[in-house]
Amino acid sequence: MGLKIFVVVVGLVAAAQISLASTVPAFLWSPVFSSIELKESVNYQIMSPKDLASSVLSQGGWSDLLCSGRKHEHPVDLAIVFVGRELHSSDVAGNKHVDPALVNLLKVSFTRSNFSMAFPYVAPSEEDTMENLLVSGFKDACGHGLGVSNVAFSESCSIEGGDFQKLANLHSIHDHLVSRMEKKTKGETDLVVLCHGGSHSVKELDQPYPESEIMNEVISSVEQSGAKYAALYVSDPFKSNHYPGYRELERFLAEDTAGKASANSTGCDEVCKIKSSLLEGVLVGIVLLLILISGLCCMMGIDTPTRFEAAQDN
Repeated sequence: MGLKIFVVVVGLVAAAQISLASTVPAFLWSPVFSSIELKESVNYQIMSPKDLASSVLSQGGWSDLLCSGRKHEHPVDLAIVFVGRELHSSDVAGNKHVDPALVNLLKVSFTRSNFSMAFPYVAPSEEDTMENLLVSGFKDACGHGLGVSNVAFSESCSIEGGDFQKLANLHSIHDHLVSRMEKKTKGETDLVVLCHGGSHSVKELDQPYPESEIMNEVISSVEQSGAKYAALYVSDPFKSNHYPGYRELERFLAEDTAGKASANSTGCDEVCKIKSSLLEGVLVGIVLLLILISGLCCMMGIDTPTRFEAAQDN
């Protein structure tokens, strides 16, 4: 009996460790907006991105902001969705291998807000991006589609369908927020989806801004504009395993275009030179190895006597 209990306990601990390693956290907060039912809560259930979107709408009160035909008595001007690439559930608990500035920013934003919710265990999908699942989850949960006046997202976000405005960098995000605050009418809510990596132009990809700096800049711009906002942060660190990076994609497209444009081109770039050097080294190594094997075989084939007779005197 004691052995069975020990096995069950070990299994539960292992399952908990696997859940921490394969799940990501999500945080929902707003300095001005508050749900009617809840002021602060934590949902410890392991949920999918679609379940997270449904919980944000129902428990977090975003249905009054995003769904058509439903508006809160104190409308929010802006609903922001941050999709990060760094945090795992275990990183929040142990605070290891993660940017401390990002964790501190989330803690400050979460604790100082009028309304906050935490979802420590969200299981990302291996087949689709977090941002696309969230937006489609919002649409499905609303039933009649999104009731926001404008939807914009950064260029690194992968969202299917819809005529959405794309934001290239931090400057364009700031200009968009200022422009929308000047043009929008009272009572309308805009949705902005920002993914880490999309707040830089193509020239800035070699030295991207830290995730904490991007969030801080965006939140500061929103607060300076005087807009009322509600924010959702969710991490999706597994995206880099499923989708090629910008550099790999650029090189693939460049090689494909160059191959179609000039099939007889004799030019060789840096990668080509590295490959040719490696190939030369491999060929030289093979030749030397064959020479060594041939020499050993020849030496082993030499048949000489083990003893020699002494010379006889005449």
